[in-house]
Amino acid sequence: MINFKQMELSKDLFQKLKRMFSEIELVEISESPENPSAVWIHIRLPSDEEREIQLREIASELSTEILLNYGYSILISASGHAETTSF
Repeated sequence: MINFKQMELSKDLFQKLKRMFSEIELVEISESPENPSAVWIHIRLPSDEEREIQLREIASELSTEILLNYGYSILISASGHAETTSF
């Protein structure tokens, strides 16, 4: 079960990423099926491969900070790619 602090940190992590990558979308926040003490933030990734790589690198750094500072494993999980609009 996700506790209050894990949920707060997860939402904060997503918001930090959203400020840098406005095209991402939150799908859900859930326990990892492999490790119930870990949290997965399911998002739709940027459709641009370069931006996806940047997002994954930044998310990794932020997740590591959370693990070191709070002891919680919170990771980004891909749930497809965000839709792009073409005109």
